Amino acid sequence: MPKALPPPRAAPLCRRCRHYFVTYDPSFPYGCRAMGFSSKRAPCLDMLGASGQPCMRFQPKTDKPA
Repeated sequence: MPKALPPPRAAPLCRRCRHYFVTYDPSFPYGCRAMGFSSKRAPCLDMLGASGQPCMRFQPKTDKPA
C-alpha cells in the first residue's frame, strides 16, 4: 500500500529564501537578513514558534543568469 504524503509545511523553507544565510558563529549558524537575527535552527522555525505564524518575509531565491 503506498504511503501517505506528509502534510504541507506551515513555514516556508529558509534555504529557499533570499534572506537566509549561514553565519561563522558555531553557536548560531543560521541567519535571516530580513529579520536581522541568527539562530541555532532554521529562522523560519523560530518565527513560527515566537509568533505562531509562518514567516511573512519569505522571498524565493532567483536563479542566477548563466
